[in-house]
Amino acid sequence: MSEINRDHLMAYLDGQLEPDKRADVETHLAAHPELAAEIAQLQRQGDTIRTLFAPTMTEPVPTRLDPHRLAVMQSRRRWQGLARAAMVVGVLGIGMAAGWLLRPAADNPALYNRLIADAVSAHTVYVAENRHAVEVAGNDAEHLSSWLSNRLSTDLAMPDLATAGFSFLGGRLLPAPAIPGGRAAQLMYEDAAGQRVTLYITPANGVGGPDYDLVRLGDDNALYWANAAITCTIVGPQPAEALQALAKTVFPQLTPGPAPTAPIYREL
Repeated sequence: MSEINRDHLMAYLDGQLEPDKRADVETHLAAHPELAAEIAQLQRQGDTIRTLFAPTMTEPVPTRLDPHRLAVMQSRRRWQGLARAAMVVGVLGIGMAAGWLLRPAADNPALYNRLIADAVSAHTVYVAENRHAVEVAGNDAEHLSSWLSNRLSTDLAMPDLATAGFSFLGGRLLPAPAIPGGRAAQLMYEDAAGQRVTLYITPANGVGGPDYDLVRLGDDNALYWANAAITCTIVGPQPAEALQALAKTVFPQLTPGPAPTAPIYREL
């Protein structure tokens, strides 16, 4: 007879031993009365538990404990974690590119370059959201226009981009500490394929810089435009040509006037 250890005794209690091994355990217990008494007590406890919870054992497994559902939830959490990690990497990449964009040309970076970098950073953060992509939904455009106009101290329209294939999701107010007044508006649009584009709008007072610029930061293109009243940076993953075409719809609705000339494309 091989040596009997604790694992053998627990398997004996659970009825998981082969007949020959079970016989060895019973012989061992007969030779050790104190151990036999302990095993008998454990058997009584097991019988009591099974009697108390027998009705529960016959019930179906709750939906929340379904193995398939638990596996799906675990997989979803894993992918959400990967998505968050990818977003962090993307934001870091944007930060590195923005750092290049904002490198000092003399003593300070051009203010309009800071607005472009801020526009791309805000775009990266909020287009990844589902329930909280915007602060005020697009179906309340009148209120959104009034609210943002008051905060930016300018008349701000909500451009309709339906003819370009984009639906209006809504917008939000953002801090812009680099400019007088310290506020910016972000408007978000989405096409039928789920690709999103944002408009980052600030008052033009004190900004300076070119009237029109086009730059690539990370995976997104940013088209910057300014007139005497406002600046607007259109940000999206669409090709530069697509953003230029979209600008022809956006800018006349924001502030009527002649369209600016095409910019030089900068890729960072």
